[in-house]
Amino acid sequence: MDIGFAIKVFTALFAIMNPIANIPVFLSLTSGASDAARRRIALTAILGVTVGCIISAVAGQAILHVFGLGIDDFRLAGGLLILLIALSMVHGSPSSQHASTPAENGDLADRNAEDMAVYPLTIPLLVGPGTITSMIILGHEAAVSGQAIAFGIGLGAFLLLLSAGLFAAPLIGHYLSAKATAITQRLMGMILAAIAMQMMLASLQHVFMSRS
Repeated sequence: MDIGFAIKVFTALFAIMNPIANIPVFLSLTSGASDAARRRIALTAILGVTVGCIISAVAGQAILHVFGLGIDDFRLAGGLLILLIALSMVHGSPSSQHASTPAENGDLADRNAEDMAVYPLTIPLLVGPGTITSMIILGHEAAVSGQAIAFGIGLGAFLLLLSAGLFAAPLIGHYLSAKATAITQRLMGMILAAIAMQMMLASLQHVFMSRS
């Protein structure tokens, strides 16, 4: 087992979902909800993230084949998408790929807090295009290199951290300043940009080698 690959999976998920930056969002969406309701919302979101990540990693490549796409085609396009998300994070602006639109958010005030666990908390805030792209690519790498265990460890470690962050969000929110959130967002954006460049370079390298 390559522990480095497990760290890569954990880092990619942490950078793109950024639990620290999303704690204020979670608290805002669940404003006025009881502690018990917040725990139910957190549990629903965690289950949704787990299912979304596993499905993307396991079935992602098969879905690509249905559309006649290879993993290198997707790695290049996905790397570009993740790079755009990373640049938004570096500049301190929310990514449109991982946020609902104003029109979609128009009725949030009238919705039950539990309904927000799936939308917009799980999709698209946590499991958006960037997360799905990362899972498909990393899932393929794990299958090809025989690193399924390392992939599972990295994913499991992140889900534990995400669970701890959401369940402890009310407590963490008292000590989490806007400045700390902004710094974390920019730092994760830089890491995510490096991961995106690695994806695109690997895809281009494979294309050039196949043609030489």
